Amino acid sequence: MRRNWGGEYENVAILVAIAVNEDGYREVLGAAEGMKEDKASWISFFQWLRGRGLNGVKLVVGDKCLGMLEAVGEVFPDAKYQRCVVHFYRNIFSVVPRSKIKLVAKMLKVIHAQESKKAAREKAKTVVAALYAMKLKEAAKKIEDGVEETLTYGDFPSEHWTRIRTNNVIERLNREIRRRTRVVGCFPDGNSALMLVCARLRHVAGTQWGNKKYMNKKHLEAALDDASIAR
Repeated sequence: MRRNWGGEYENVAILVAIAVNEDGYREVLGAAEGMKEDKASWISFFQWLRGRGLNGVKLVVGDKCLGMLEAVGEVFPDAKYQRCVVHFYRNIFSVVPRSKIKLVAKMLKVIHAQESKKAAREKAKTVVAALYAMKLKEAAKKIEDGVEETLTYGDFPSEHWTRIRTNNVIERLNREIRRRTRVVGCFPDGNSALMLVCARLRHVAGTQWGNKKYMNKKHLEAALDDASIAR
């Protein structure tokens, strides 16, 4: 967003975190102003959330934001990271000719339609080989380098896979925020921007999310129990 800073207007970021709580309902954890989406801003934001009582984080889902990824490792070292598959696809499409995007999209979706993490890895190798054969070397290399980050969901119950392998939920939330803030244009200060963002977050959480359960956490509890027994 654009806001006034010392008499000049510049872009600043509003960092937002949402989660699924222990009862399976979505909730907004918090929002804060960050000068940039860099590591320092994300660390400060995550530490603020942790200081307010956030704990037990099992998984962090996001796009390939290096600042956020590095911050997760420092503040929530026990949490796993899932790279959004939609953003992963878009990154690959950026080096694919437009005439072949539909075909490549089908190939990518097959990877994440496998019944297990192991099967997905094997399918990814097949897709990479096919892309090299199609002379799409850059796309093949991107899959080789990044596909593992997109398969973390396979470590969790299959009933949750469609919920945790993308960050579509927060993307929809961000679109709703932008729809409102775009009307304002430039904010006079950071506090006014943050207040409007928080107002929209409360509105969405209260009206669209309501009391609708997003995930059945019993599946996760059972998986964790099985894992502890296996040890």
